[in-house]
Amino acid sequence: MKLWLLRPRDDLPEQDDPWWNRRDSVQGFVVRADTEEQARELAHLHAAQENSSAAFTAAPWLDPKYSVCQQLLPDVGIEGVIIRDLLSP
Repeated sequence: MKLWLLRPRDDLPEQDDPWWNRRDSVQGFVVRADTEEQARELAHLHAAQENSSAAFTAAPWLDPKYSVCQQLLPDVGIEGVIIRDLLSP
């Protein structure tokens, strides 16, 4: 199994951005899956408000036009936090 990082694309125009309302939307996932397709499907199944933005797409995590999916490799990338799980009131 591999680890995958999924996040919204940074270059989406406001008029075509399923994450236009950041509230109640998932901003990223780290998932374990064999393939990118499986990783995207898992993200899609656990999405929130961004899946109901019918004006844009009902499946932004499945579509490379809207989201990025990168395999996390131990020797690739810059130093930084991969996931932060914060529950705030």
